[in-house]
Amino acid sequence: MLQNTFYIWIFCYMFVCNIAAQKDITVEDIYANSSFRTRSVSGFNFLENGVHFSRLESDHVEVYEIASGQKVVTLFNPGFVESKGGWNGHVDHYSYHETGGKILVESESEPLYRHSTKVKCHIFDINNREWTSLYDGKVSHPQWSPDGQKIAFVFNNNLYYRDLENNKVVQVTSDGMTNKIINGMCDWVYEEEFGFTRAFYWSPDSKKLAFLRFDESMVPEFTMQIYSDDMYPKHETFKYPKVGENNSDVTAWVFSLENQQLEEIKPGSYEYIPRMMWTQEENTLCIFTMNRHQNHLTLHLYNTQEKQLSTLLEEKNPYYIDITDNLTFLKNKKHFVWSSEKEGFHQLYLYRMDGTLETKLTKGRYDVHQFYGVDEKNKVAYFQASTETPIDRCVYRVGLDGNELTKITSENRGTCSARFNNSFDYFILTYSTADSPPVYSVHNKKGQVLRVIEDNASYMKKAEEYAFSPVEFFAFQTSEKIRLHGFMIKPRGFNPNRSYPVFMTQYSGPGSQQVTDAWKGASYLWYQLLSQKGYLVVCVDGRGTGGRGEEFKKMTYLNLGHYETIDQIETAKYLGSLPYVDKSRIGIYGWSYGGYMSSLCILKGADVFKAAIAVAPVTNWKWYDSIYTERYMRTLSENKEGYEKNSPVYFADKLKGSYLLIHGMADDNVHFQHAVEMADALIKANKQFDTYYYPNRNHGIYGGNTRWHLFTKMTDFILKNI
Repeated sequence: MLQNTFYIWIFCYMFVCNIAAQKDITVEDIYANSSFRTRSVSGFNFLENGVHFSRLESDHVEVYEIASGQKVVTLFNPGFVESKGGWNGHVDHYSYHETGGKILVESESEPLYRHSTKVKCHIFDINNREWTSLYDGKVSHPQWSPDGQKIAFVFNNNLYYRDLENNKVVQVTSDGMTNKIINGMCDWVYEEEFGFTRAFYWSPDSKKLAFLRFDESMVPEFTMQIYSDDMYPKHETFKYPKVGENNSDVTAWVFSLENQQLEEIKPGSYEYIPRMMWTQEENTLCIFTMNRHQNHLTLHLYNTQEKQLSTLLEEKNPYYIDITDNLTFLKNKKHFVWSSEKEGFHQLYLYRMDGTLETKLTKGRYDVHQFYGVDEKNKVAYFQASTETPIDRCVYRVGLDGNELTKITSENRGTCSARFNNSFDYFILTYSTADSPPVYSVHNKKGQVLRVIEDNASYMKKAEEYAFSPVEFFAFQTSEKIRLHGFMIKPRGFNPNRSYPVFMTQYSGPGSQQVTDAWKGASYLWYQLLSQKGYLVVCVDGRGTGGRGEEFKKMTYLNLGHYETIDQIETAKYLGSLPYVDKSRIGIYGWSYGGYMSSLCILKGADVFKAAIAVAPVTNWKWYDSIYTERYMRTLSENKEGYEKNSPVYFADKLKGSYLLIHGMADDNVHFQHAVEMADALIKANKQFDTYYYPNRNHGIYGGNTRWHLFTKMTDFILKNI
């Protein structure tokens, strides 16, 4: 007995010493020192020859052999340029056209909105090492023509191209004007909600430029104040269509380089042109048009030579249609691949060019998340899907006859994504789990690993030093018999006989997913910090989120916030029933849509949540943009009840717990107006709350030590109030 007691004492002593020796992560480690920074493969591009790829490494463009990883040549480094002519020597981005033997170097990138930029551009001729400026001034979206002899770009809202053969710059449009006319690039709301910024397209034969023209004249303006040490703040004014307001008048155009003529294409009645692309036919353009409710989509074909317009495909939906980039025209000029939710799950279909269906490529109750393309030689298509659970992602191939579905990644869990070379003989696999950052490896088309490019082993070693707690996935059933998926991070040294406070994190927006077995970057590190401080960190995807088919995702239609709030409250109640949870200490956090949700939860779930943090939240849908809000809610005049019963500003009087409201004052997406109106509603209801406002910061709230400052505040709030 004495001997057993001795061994128990030794074990306990060693356990305590081990815990004491483990390091604690700090906010400074994450957001100031970047102590846990992971490596990616930047500037990666497969070359046209199918056996090499290029990478950007410390301002050098290096070429490697795909299979062996052996370096072949340095295409560019700043030392090649004798007279830099005002260039700062840094490469932000590059594009290499093998046929022309030239590299387009982009530098001094300057943001316009959240996704668009303008940059300085130089052209480097590899053969004679000539270094020339593309244009006198910063431009947007420089794009090689397919033949490598021209580069198109946007400058001051007008479309241009430079002909490298005669070294001339041609101005395609001349009516561009700030806050009025945009040629060749998107307005604010298209960029944000339809997910693209460049709106011009080279024809396959390099003889035509198709582009979109945005007339913003009738779109209402929004003004933000930008503060500095000047006596008066500056005003930044831009066009922003809120719910029910005028959108840009968007038209489609084609410019012929041969005769220098512009032609407008008129594909009938529509509100939006969310995509446009050339088919494999040199003279045939495909134009997407959509109504304002975004539930009726038409794909038009326009023959620029014969001036004929026809309908390729038409799709209607009782809810709404999500726009993707999955439309692919095959080189055989007889078929195209299209993705749709028309049968309840996002699936792939093979159509003939007359618009008739030939084959459904994917069959099953699962969603296809990414489409990688078609290997026409071997008659197979490649894609990413979650066939078994909504949590994992694998890469598959399927025959163009819809048979022989094959998983080509060997991982049994986690998230895989792929990038194929032109011949589909090789692909770069990016693989991560919730606990491990991405590993980048080269595979052949059978999925066999040839070598690893980056394994982020240094991070894994550091994570072990800090004794990070594993992410545990779970599922539970709500009182409405709805099965929800979640993940949980338990405190270090978890004791099931103790009672722990809970920190809930979520986003909850339509089609989004937070509960995936995938790396989440700095957010994961912050969750580990909170778990080390004794919190149980939990995330649950409620109704309205993705990966589980159309009905689960679109059931929130016209009623945003209603079911999502119920499910987060149900999550808190479920957690409160667990023996190791202190149900009186449950808090919730979210950013953007997640901030909207955390606000609703602390108000509608006042008896469940002790505290909430809302970062950049929507507080009334009538103040958000037209395309996003109307897609899910229609307009205020059509759905007044839906707006009023799910906007936080109308429930300020219900606040009981602690509430922290945070917003960037230069947020061009969810305007600072949302936070101001929420604060005013709370003041009118005589409710105390905490606020943090960040001058000149946009929706991401970053720059300098901003993130360090922000997450220090949120961490302190959690420690004090939950």
